Amino acid sequence: MSDVAALFTWANMWFLLQGLGLTLAISALAIGCSCVLGTVVSAMRTSHSRVARGLATAYIEVFKNTPLLLWIMFTFFVAQLPPMGAAVLAFTLFTSASVAEIVRGGLASVPSGQYEAARSQGFSVVQVYALVILPQALRNMVPALLSQFVTTIKDTSYLWGAMALQELMGRGMILMNGYNSTAQIFAIFGIMALLYFAVCFALSQAVRAYQRRLKEARTG
Repeated sequence: MSDVAALFTWANMWFLLQGLGLTLAISALAIGCSCVLGTVVSAMRTSHSRVARGLATAYIEVFKNTPLLLWIMFTFFVAQLPPMGAAVLAFTLFTSASVAEIVRGGLASVPSGQYEAARSQGFSVVQVYALVILPQALRNMVPALLSQFVTTIKDTSYLWGAMALQELMGRGMILMNGYNSTAQIFAIFGIMALLYFAVCFALSQAVRAYQRRLKEARTG
């Protein structure tokens, strides 16, 4: 028991929290960039151009049917980007395929009459989407985007094995090298699991709360 208690020092906890901070930074940057790229891919997927639709479909199918780890390795070893840049790029490319489908579903949930009404008021296509369609679609997309954020946070655990990036999992593995007993190793795993759980559970609860509020707004 004293061996396990020795783990709980401010230095160790701060070391792991710094890793968690990097995990959240990578996830937030990847989701933010994916929202931009995913929206572009979604627009291409629903455009009147056969070429644009073909390119968007190919992009989505390629990234939805290949493993994330492959793209992490590609951006780091083949593209030879710095670890942080490689991580954000790999997650952005991979996650954008899912975000594109989320955006497409969100746009499809807006009644077509909204588009026609906005066009009848003299709005340009850009104004229609920016001022009328996207704000309504975003309400339906938020739960799925937050769920994707949770998935991205958990998937950052691949980064230590692929490029030795010191996010939460990486820092936990480094910390384990300084301890020998089985109880200490299990305790470190437990701390990491608790940190992942706390963040992901909080986001999951936010998704559920938002969905309840949205349902109440529609029925009330």
